Amino acid sequence: MNRTANIVSVLVLTIIGVSVTYLLQRANAPQITAEQRRLDNRKLLDVLPAETYDNQPLEQPLSLVDSALAHSQLNGAYRATKAGQPVALLLRSEAQGYAGSLELLIAIDTGGKLIGVKTLRQNETPALGGHLGDWPNAWLQAFTGKSREDPTDNGWALKKDQGQFDQMAGATITSRATINAIHDALRYFDEHRAALLGSGT
Repeated sequence: MNRTANIVSVLVLTIIGVSVTYLLQRANAPQITAEQRRLDNRKLLDVLPAETYDNQPLEQPLSLVDSALAHSQLNGAYRATKAGQPVALLLRSEAQGYAGSLELLIAIDTGGKLIGVKTLRQNETPALGGHLGDWPNAWLQAFTGKSREDPTDNGWALKKDQGQFDQMAGATITSRATINAIHDALRYFDEHRAALLGSGT
């Protein structure tokens, strides 16, 4: 009789423990999901200083028109705001590298200057163009502060092509593709500024 009572007690305690654990997990699931999304967004958005915006740009994608550009394809656009005012635009760009497609997140301020570029996806050779995926990336930082007009169109090229930019060592095709995609994004921003930043800007 004692043994049966002990087994029943253990079963009851097990059921209570499992039920409480399930209820706690269920109650905390939205908070855990929201926190994970916030961390994922922060990792994706680390091209923008956190103190410069107060919205969740990735949760409000913008519509794009004419997104097939000269050297790249735009796959997304997001507006970063602070106190309701636009502070930056993020463009998700895809271009063809040496070993496959490159996906870049390009941040541009409201004046049309580049804030930063982050590689989201690449398949380049690890010891060569694969360095494009490093974060932070010294080569990509060389573009910070540049705009559609600075340098001029001819300057948006590698030095070996009479442009202004160095290439990543041993990665000419990857370097060209990245430069062209950034320049495409800056041109697109300049040509669609009012729509991208919102009316009244």
